Amino acid sequence: MQRWLPEPFIFAILLTFVAALVAMPLCHQTPLEVVEHWGGGVWNLLAFAMQMSLVLVCGSTLAAAPVVKRAIDAMARLPKSAPAAIALVTVVSALACCLNWGFGLIVGVVFAKAIARQRSDVDYRLLIASAYSGFVVWHAGISGSIPLTMATPGEALSMATNGALTDPVPLAKTIFDWHNLATVLFVIIGITVANTLMHPKKGILTIDPALLKDDEKIKTEVPSSAKTPAQRLENSKLLSWLVALMLVAYLVIHLVVRGAGLDLGGVIMIFLALGLLLHSTPVDYVRSFGKATSGAAGIILQFPFYAGIMGIITGIGVSGISLGGVMADACIRISNPVTYPLLTFLCAAVLNMFVPSGGGHWAVQAPVMFTAGANLGVDPGLTGMAIAWGDAWTNLIQPFWALPALAIARLDAKDIMGYCLIDLLVTGVIICAGLLIWAL
Repeated sequence: MQRWLPEPFIFAILLTFVAALVAMPLCHQTPLEVVEHWGGGVWNLLAFAMQMSLVLVCGSTLAAAPVVKRAIDAMARLPKSAPAAIALVTVVSALACCLNWGFGLIVGVVFAKAIARQRSDVDYRLLIASAYSGFVVWHAGISGSIPLTMATPGEALSMATNGALTDPVPLAKTIFDWHNLATVLFVIIGITVANTLMHPKKGILTIDPALLKDDEKIKTEVPSSAKTPAQRLENSKLLSWLVALMLVAYLVIHLVVRGAGLDLGGVIMIFLALGLLLHSTPVDYVRSFGKATSGAAGIILQFPFYAGIMGIITGIGVSGISLGGVMADACIRISNPVTYPLLTFLCAAVLNMFVPSGGGHWAVQAPVMFTAGANLGVDPGLTGMAIAWGDAWTNLIQPFWALPALAIARLDAKDIMGYCLIDLLVTGVIICAGLLIWAL
């Protein structure tokens, strides 16, 4: 990986060209059609890119609060050996991602970085890779976008699946089905064991201490009597508390009263409210927030390119077919009721390299896969979870989702992807076995 994997931005450019070159002959599209699909999709992830940037920056700012840093450092002293540290980071990250993928993506790497400060005998690259590896279970957890969409009643569900699903599929048949729960358990065990065994007995990575160092706060104390009205407002804890109270009140109404699920926006609000409460003053929060924003550069630059790739994959030209549809049809033609979930999973895994988005997978695969699954007599819950697992699986080697973690860790994708490739192989065997057993 160190030798062959380019910088994530170069990887996104290469994927763009691959998608374009494949779409032209398979979908009988002209170069101008492909360029039009690409350009038409470039800005489709702007809202999501902003959300991901805020998850990263608000999460990092929360972690920089003194009380949070002390708590994380206390937890980081728990493991008594390097392998134990690797195992603990893996489990914490995976469990956090099962609760909410945005929360887990940040918490895991912040915890890993804290452990690296405490233990000099832990390989830093493997530690960060272990934190990211827990992300593989997110789509089988309670924030999985596809199973949650399937459980939501309404006309949109029928339209998205071309009428294959007219009634919602309860979570008991997707996320909380015992087949899925068992697969999640064995995946977590598998990556924990694999990550622990990958830790070198000697010759660990010697890291630059600057990677672990937090920026020192630049704070100029002003005597209370000398403060201007503006400075008093900037240092007013009351303002922070009032804004945090508004955020908490909205979350209570949204989650408890309305009964809505915790989405990415909710996670950002939680990070923001806690950050405002735990930093001493509003101006301290602003300064900490500003220091964290540089980590969002990769997200801001690369997300439009992946949105363009999604445009190529889903774009329908004069021929009337799209590249995503061609891939799905190829999977269906060689399927039977037992192998269909497995092939659906593999199709989603390949598609995820070009469209690393649960919503993108739903748009591309739902109209085709649920109709074919119904014709073969495959349970729709199994079809949906096969797509969800495929979407999550190849995230292990897709730098798109690693960008927030890498920004916090101050590493490059090539530093962790070698370890993640091993996790990909281990989890691939477990997930495929789980889907086959579910189908029997």
